[in-house]
Amino acid sequence: MASINQNTPPPALPDFCNVGVMLRVIFIVNGMGILAGIARKPNWPGFWQEFLPLSVFIQPALLASLLLLCGLRRVLAGRPYREFVIAVFVLETMIGILLYFGIRAALPQDDFLALPAVLVFTLVATAIVLFYLNLRSRALSPAITEARLQALQARIRPHFLFNSLTAVLSLMRADPRRAERVLEDLADLFRVLMGDNRQLVPLQTEFVLCRQYLELEQLRLGDRLRVAWHIDKMPEDALVPPLILQPLLENAVYHGIEPSAEPGEININIYRNRDHVYFVLRNPYHGDSGTHHQGNKMALNNIRERLALHFDVEANMKSQVVSACYQVTITIPYTTAR
Repeated sequence: MASINQNTPPPALPDFCNVGVMLRVIFIVNGMGILAGIARKPNWPGFWQEFLPLSVFIQPALLASLLLLCGLRRVLAGRPYREFVIAVFVLETMIGILLYFGIRAALPQDDFLALPAVLVFTLVATAIVLFYLNLRSRALSPAITEARLQALQARIRPHFLFNSLTAVLSLMRADPRRAERVLEDLADLFRVLMGDNRQLVPLQTEFVLCRQYLELEQLRLGDRLRVAWHIDKMPEDALVPPLILQPLLENAVYHGIEPSAEPGEININIYRNRDHVYFVLRNPYHGDSGTHHQGNKMALNNIRERLALHFDVEANMKSQVVSACYQVTITIPYTTAR
């Protein structure tokens, strides 16, 4: 069985095709340009005199950089982080030099910035952007979130394992083949839970894991647990963060099914609409209680952090109470291994 890797993972390479990353880069670099103008000429007329020539360089440089880094995403993705950083600095230096001479040729009469100043600004801005993106990646890194994820995984409570094994024992004589399948499902579930879950996985893999988990819970809860899957439009090849649904299903069982002696239904709808994949999960709602409410927050906060790590502003999650049901909706961009 795979063990959880306790080592700090290498820095994640930023995805310059991501809208969130693009906006952060644009904001940082333009902010640096504003600060540079203020530092050189703190008065309003002097600031514009300094900032406008720099802005003439910054805007096309930003556009060219983001387009090239987005286009080279697959080439750079397989490189070690150090090589990635060197490649970015070389690329930005070349863009800076070419743009400088291009602007000088187009506007020879203007008193444009000197080449050393342009290169210094380019290199400093590149360093700050890479440092910020690396810092943000580490702040949201699964290695850091992994401690919380372990706590989340521990919510597969001992009584769940005990009751599952007890159910298997009861099946050994009556239906040994089913008992064997249940043990295999239980082993698969814990193998994934205790594995290294830093990379995106196909949605089909997450779906199989969730179905195995719910089948184990149905073995324990019997007719009290009803499950409705709506997966006709589910894109099996979509890449998703691992364990994005299983903790929510566990919450649905624990908070929506177990508190009531009456049968309850968990409704899961997974579908693709254009360039996004949607997950809508609903379970019975019995009102807030202290322990249950915190448990929901723990799962939701963990998933929200991992969505931010992988997809930035392109993914979102919201939870709400709708018609006596607790509903969680997750939206992520549709991406595949291809």
